Amino acid sequence: MDREQMRYSRLANITKILNTKLELCEVLQRVTAAISEEIVQCSSVGVFLPQEDGTFKGYAGKPDNMNGETLDTQIIDPEIDLLAKEVIDTKKTIYIPDTSKDKRPYPRAVEAFKIKSILALPILFEQDLFGLVFLFNYGTPMNLTDSEIQSVEAYVTMAAVAMRNANNLTQKENLIDQKQLLLNVTRDLSMCSSLEESLEKCFFYIEKILHSKNIAAHFLDPFEKTTIRLTKLSMNCDWTEVEWMKNLNNTSKDKNYTDMIQEVTKTKKIIHLPSFDLKGLLIIPLVSMGKVLGVIAVVHLGGEAPNYEDSQIQLVQSIVDATAPTFSNLLYMDQLESMVKERTRELASANEMVTSVIESITDGFFTLNKDWEFTYINEHQYLPQGKKANDVLGINMWEIFMENVGMDIYRELHRSMSQRITVNFEMLSPYNNNWYEVVAYPFDDGICCLLKDITEKKEYEKELKRLSNLDLIGQMAAGISHEIRNPMTTVKGFLQLIKKEEDFEKHKDYLNIMIEELDRANSIITEFLSMGNTRTSDLKMLDLNEVIHDIIPLIEVDASNQNKFVEFHTQDIPKLFLNRNEIRQLLINLYRNGLEAMCAGKALSISTYKEDENTVVLAVQDQGVGIQPEVLEKLGTPFYTTKDNGTGLGLGICYAIAARHNANIEIQTGSKGTTFIVKFKIR
Repeated sequence: MDREQMRYSRLANITKILNTKLELCEVLQRVTAAISEEIVQCSSVGVFLPQEDGTFKGYAGKPDNMNGETLDTQIIDPEIDLLAKEVIDTKKTIYIPDTSKDKRPYPRAVEAFKIKSILALPILFEQDLFGLVFLFNYGTPMNLTDSEIQSVEAYVTMAAVAMRNANNLTQKENLIDQKQLLLNVTRDLSMCSSLEESLEKCFFYIEKILHSKNIAAHFLDPFEKTTIRLTKLSMNCDWTEVEWMKNLNNTSKDKNYTDMIQEVTKTKKIIHLPSFDLKGLLIIPLVSMGKVLGVIAVVHLGGEAPNYEDSQIQLVQSIVDATAPTFSNLLYMDQLESMVKERTRELASANEMVTSVIESITDGFFTLNKDWEFTYINEHQYLPQGKKANDVLGINMWEIFMENVGMDIYRELHRSMSQRITVNFEMLSPYNNNWYEVVAYPFDDGICCLLKDITEKKEYEKELKRLSNLDLIGQMAAGISHEIRNPMTTVKGFLQLIKKEEDFEKHKDYLNIMIEELDRANSIITEFLSMGNTRTSDLKMLDLNEVIHDIIPLIEVDASNQNKFVEFHTQDIPKLFLNRNEIRQLLINLYRNGLEAMCAGKALSISTYKEDENTVVLAVQDQGVGIQPEVLEKLGTPFYTTKDNGTGLGLGICYAIAARHNANIEIQTGSKGTTFIVKFKIR
């Protein structure tokens, strides 16, 4: 009775131990100690746990060392150990009291450890085999009773419970680890900002689970949806992209690697070949929202073929599934970014084209916002004080063009801005004295303005008006010359006859005045005819300097009589087609105007030079007080003169002579004098 109580006490104690958080090894050591010391008093107890290759390896028991061999080196192979095989197959306890009469125990072990009798038990719980237990005495039989065997079975059952609990605990811990790993995966993927970064994270965790560094990602071509392309290899992969495809497509005769990838994309199912030629191949579909984006392939190279557990493959699938939406989102963002870049490039190209078109306009162009600030200005727009376009952007227009405030441009641009209408007007710039035609168009944010320099057009109009006047004078001269000269000749003849009569001697002075006035009127008519003549005749190849030198004595006499000086500066110039008499007349009119514009003691300068390859210049410069703007506008107009006794035809004749020589006259004037510049074209 006391023995039974002790037995139940020991079972209760073992049960208490099972409910503690002791390590499995410690629990099994206590179970084996209880069996060997308190139940059967045997010298050797061994607990053997199953291995992946189907064998059982020593894990706990006593003694630690027997005949120089430790327990953890003991391996039981059911293929050759008939006793172990029978226990595993039947899942029942087997007691052999005399090993010499039974062939099931492994002979080598029987001989090495002098086993006379042996008890073999399965560690069994609910038909789940967790290991094997062997009991024997070294060199002596055990002589076990049924009661002792039942007690041992009870303890072994306790060991099975302990191992079941340990397995459950391990599974829970593994599950927690897997959940934590998936949380880490999700967290890390959420921080990825590029496709490459998300794949690197995926590869990192797959390598961590499967212990393989050879991982590749294949993706569907975004345009050819049926084409799978190798996109990325893991960082430490043993192969290049070319080697990857070549080696995998050439390794298996049964299945082509490319075909397997196509199969995975179609079925959306994993392909796992543990006995693949390269020791192992795993292909996992990358699926997001029901659409296959590609596959992740893992290759195991060298060594033994990996025996991936279902839990490992499921965990890897979970990692790939977690990567898929992140990858899909990043892919979509990449596509959006590419679209934005493409649209931006197109807009930039269109903007460059518009800017190029605007910049190619040789007229000034600028835009203003509703606050009158420059928002755009091209390089041809005139800016005062040498400012550049970038200097005025964002600045109020009237701060730059202050002198235009209150002028026509100020009023017209304000009208366009306020009434939202197009305005068109001409203006004279106070900055460079150029004429501009201004067109202002309203748009949503303000107005845009186009300024066309029409200074040359104005000069043409002025010249056309002058030529029209000359043409009118020519027509008048041609029409009235005969009608006036004939009676004038008659009157002059009778006056000369009367002058010879003695009765009119006392009126001789009056008669002389009348004859002189008739001559003067005839001279005016001659000048009319000269101005109206637009034909170029009697032009010969002459040296302009020689024409000037011919009349130098006349010029010097006129200057000396007025107590003034003349300077001549002639350079080597090519010969020109000239009419000698007309050029003499032009020069005489210009130098006499110059002398009359100066006071005594001043100097007149007459010079010639070659301005460029196609132009010869005759310049007459005085040291007078200059010409007023209002007078300058009317110079050359017939009958306009500032002299008391002038006819207003001298400069008109000069312009006519210049026109007949295909030359033009420019005037530069200021407070220190005026220069008349006649430019001849070299033919």
